[in-house]
Amino acid sequence: MANRPDNEVELHRLELRFAATRVSDARAVQRLVQSIDACGQLIECIAVGEPRPLPEGDDKAAAAPLVLIDGYRRVAALRKLGRDTARVECWSCTVAQALARVLAGSRSRAFTAVEEALLLRDLVNDHRLSQREAARQCGRDVSWVQRRLQLLGEVPEAVLQAVRREEVSTWSAVRVFVPLARANAEHAQRLLASMGQPQQALSTRELNTWFAQYRCAQRGQRERMVEHPRLFIDSVNELERERAAKQLKGGPEQQALAELAHLQAQLERVRRVLSALQCPPAVPLERACRRVLAALPEVDAELRRLGHEVQADCRQRAHVARSGALAARDQPAAAPVA
Repeated sequence: MANRPDNEVELHRLELRFAATRVSDARAVQRLVQSIDACGQLIECIAVGEPRPLPEGDDKAAAAPLVLIDGYRRVAALRKLGRDTARVECWSCTVAQALARVLAGSRSRAFTAVEEALLLRDLVNDHRLSQREAARQCGRDVSWVQRRLQLLGEVPEAVLQAVRREEVSTWSAVRVFVPLARANAEHAQRLLASMGQPQQALSTRELNTWFAQYRCAQRGQRERMVEHPRLFIDSVNELERERAAKQLKGGPEQQALAELAHLQAQLERVRRVLSALQCPPAVPLERACRRVLAALPEVDAELRRLGHEVQADCRQRAHVARSGALAARDQPAAAPVA
């Protein structure tokens, strides 16, 4: 697969056929704008010529359109800078072979899982490659291709478009919207619509917090959470700030008091569960019991240390109080004041 020499190509000749498979990243494009403006285009775009038959009777030679395979962000940056041309490396191969080669090892950046899945779907559906052949050309195994294609089957199309628009991260699409859509498709659609509004947008971390709370919420609260995700997260953040302030005010003693109360309740629950079991226990349970027993002596030592110091302090205070009372009785009676 020989490559033609690098050359300058006018941007209007580049066919952005796979723009829909790329995830937008405005910050990455802006970084490229600054880099290209300062140092020029350092890495070539990759394109493949795809000759098209001329209309019958037209003998004029026309420049073959170039399908852009890799370099969509570089093209966007060049356009922002008002440039008319781009440095392009033209590969002498088919579009399908070029896609597989780029997937096998991108030279510029790592593709997200969604981008890989969209390109693979194009290879399988549009270029009629079997999953096995697509895996071979990409240098992967068939299970990798299957997992990527399965990802597309699970993620709703609206969520995929939101990922491309940077409204939702790939992680959130897979870890939040896929399970939410399985459980309640309407809630997934409404949450996505809410997050499309700038004032309702959530970061990946906030969306993870939102979903953790959603799992534990009752039906009425879930409705409010879906309708106003930003308001809910703001209230959660406010509670966290209040809790942190209270913890800071109480100091380590207050934190230890809360942990001990929690431990006491946990121990009581564990005792009730263990008392219902029969011996001998299963191997995993036996190992868990041994791990807990190994950890108990250190905790026991700290509890005894603090308990001993408290008892010693109480005895010392009682002794001082008794000594003061005896000393007072040894003093002579007060004389009358003239």
